[in-house]
Amino acid sequence: MTHTDGIAPHGGQLINRIASPAEKAEFLAQADKLPKITLDERATSDLVMIAIGGFSPLKGFMERADYETVVEDMHLSNGVPWSIPVTLSVSEEVADSLQEGNWVRLDDPNGNFIGVLELTQKYHYNKTHEAVNVYKTDESKHPGVKVIYDQGAVNLAGPVWLLQRDEHPLFPKYQIDPAESRKLFRERGWSTVVGFQTRNPIHRAHEYIQKCALEVVDGLFLHPLVGATKSDDIPADVRMRCYEIMMDNYFPQDRVILAINPSAMRYAGPREAIFHAIVRKNYGCTHFIVGRDHAGVGDYYGTYDAQHIFDEFDPDALGIVPMKFEHAFYCKRTGQMATTKTSPSSKEERIHLSGTKVREMLRRGEMPPPQFSRPEVAAELIKAMQH
Repeated sequence: MTHTDGIAPHGGQLINRIASPAEKAEFLAQADKLPKITLDERATSDLVMIAIGGFSPLKGFMERADYETVVEDMHLSNGVPWSIPVTLSVSEEVADSLQEGNWVRLDDPNGNFIGVLELTQKYHYNKTHEAVNVYKTDESKHPGVKVIYDQGAVNLAGPVWLLQRDEHPLFPKYQIDPAESRKLFRERGWSTVVGFQTRNPIHRAHEYIQKCALEVVDGLFLHPLVGATKSDDIPADVRMRCYEIMMDNYFPQDRVILAINPSAMRYAGPREAIFHAIVRKNYGCTHFIVGRDHAGVGDYYGTYDAQHIFDEFDPDALGIVPMKFEHAFYCKRTGQMATTKTSPSSKEERIHLSGTKVREMLRRGEMPPPQFSRPEVAAELIKAMQH
């Protein structure tokens, strides 16, 4: 599928690795003969993201050359910017049983045959080296590093085909793939679109930066991540209900599209900010909001590291414009949401509430102040927290 108008997908072509009905029938006929691997939740979402073009230009799990240049210097071996390795790791034992050049059956965690891998390469890799380069730490308490340490010692590489794409059990109407989001942007006549990534429920500071961005672009693509996240993150269905409330009450509906991002969270801070921007470019966004501590966890990354990292890339090669926002707060002096760029207030005049503090309030059934959260959203969160 070639690109016609709007922003070009990353690498120039929107990848489609969804098997045709004939190909699917052919693979299903071989189901019992093929060696089989069961994917975990993250590998399953990676397979889907590759197949629908969300990870364009990747056509499969990374071979050694791409893996090494991505880990080392955040580019694919052909020089295209790419910041996070997308790999399929298995144990030595499983790897030994597979032969390069053969097809491998891929099952989801429930045992459904959902894809195939054309195994072009299997290779060992250095887990600590990947952890330190990608996550800036080798501590196993970092959730992204823990995934690396827990996974197998051998990466399997090669192109993939996705055999079945089920409707999302919770959000079928928001399951909008890159080809479809691009079509929606065209139909609405949006030539500039800003993407917004979140794994947290929307609060007034998010709303403020989204609306600032909307003042300068044609449309806003709200794209919350619904793949695997940490156990203490707010569940996806709750976050989506909060967005629906905001869309119904506080946003101009003709200028916003809400869709789900089926990706899994890596918690890689700055590198993941680049990764999130590239994914949104594939969905058709021309701009991407990067806020405070984007995709961070704990205190592994500096407050604005995820913004600074964009300066390390050639803007034309990256091909999507970061919109960098400072931490927003409610300013008592001006009586509105603001940042240090727009408000002359002293520290005492600013209402900052951390997500942790808000979660504690919600668990106690207390409404956060209206300066932090819209009351309808707070009510929804309280209901969810007390179940």
